[in-house]
Amino acid sequence: MQAGYRLVTGLFALTALAFWQPESGAAMAGHDTLATPEERPAYALALHGGAGTITPDKLTPETEAAIRAKLGEALAAGEAVLSGGGSAVDAVIATITVLEDSAHFNAGRGAVFTHDGHNEMDTALMDGKTLNAGAAAGVRTVKNPIRLARAIMDHSAHVMLSGAGADRFAADQGLETAEPGYFRTERRWRQLQNALAEGKGAVLDHDGAPGEGPNGEPHKFGTVGAVALDRQGNVAAGTSTGGMTNKKYGRIGDSPIIGAGTYASNESCAVSATGHGEFFIRKTVARDVCAMMEYGGMSLSEAAERLVLKDLMDMGGDGGIIALDPKGSITLTFNSAGMYRAAVRAGEAPVIGIYEKMAPSGRDDDPAG
Repeated sequence: MQAGYRLVTGLFALTALAFWQPESGAAMAGHDTLATPEERPAYALALHGGAGTITPDKLTPETEAAIRAKLGEALAAGEAVLSGGGSAVDAVIATITVLEDSAHFNAGRGAVFTHDGHNEMDTALMDGKTLNAGAAAGVRTVKNPIRLARAIMDHSAHVMLSGAGADRFAADQGLETAEPGYFRTERRWRQLQNALAEGKGAVLDHDGAPGEGPNGEPHKFGTVGAVALDRQGNVAAGTSTGGMTNKKYGRIGDSPIIGAGTYASNESCAVSATGHGEFFIRKTVARDVCAMMEYGGMSLSEAAERLVLKDLMDMGGDGGIIALDPKGSITLTFNSAGMYRAAVRAGEAPVIGIYEKMAPSGRDDDPAG
């Protein structure tokens, strides 16, 4: 992890949700907020690496340390772009690329397997300044799918490409590709074999016995994402995922769908989601957060709280979002026990979190604090 990346939750209020109230002090399940500063920060950045029943007893100290380090590395990569005057779009790509290259997350290198034993990845990217967007679904050969989303946005007449056609487009654009063996990790392969042996359908990272996912791992929705605000006041959002273990028939979740799992507009906010995709699609979560701000006059925090901690939960949907607005407000909201997450604003200490609240051992997300 980059020096100076403290692991902090002291800035965040994390309590159990009883009901939604927009008033200050409303009870919440997991609602981390960096409030609107008096002056817009030069830049801001937030990321997630999946949400779910992520508790200290489900991660070894070594695994937890490795995940925290990778979250810090990804945050540092995006911040380097922004502090140097780069665009929000470039910062989102730099951040997500680090997460895609890590086997700890269900995206890129760590993507889960389909029923047929393949890795099929989905991704999306949106520029809040222009409302341009690029997305891909069911790609198998692209090392960093988020870069494909950028190529689709910049160099095609379309918003979304899928399957073999998207892979061909990536090759035509000169993007780095990888053989199937690159995406094969034994942990993900065991997840598929267990699901097949137990006769399960498609399995989210959170499925399994109470408190456990496949192979005794934490319940976790496998997706990565980032949202950014640059020095020019523009926002952007991106998301990348391997989808569901044992998925069939070309299933596509919310991540590559503009307005469901990914959305950005300078008029309101930038959002990246992680969770049970079918619910996020039906509720158009990412766009709804922005619409509640744009047309309903809600703050970013109020809109995120309403969507994630009320509307989604009423439908039975689990997961979370990260979001920021052009004023520099940031929220990381989830209706599960934890979410891999991190955020930073210019002139402020970066924050990294995993759990909903202080761990039973007395460790929290600020062991030095």
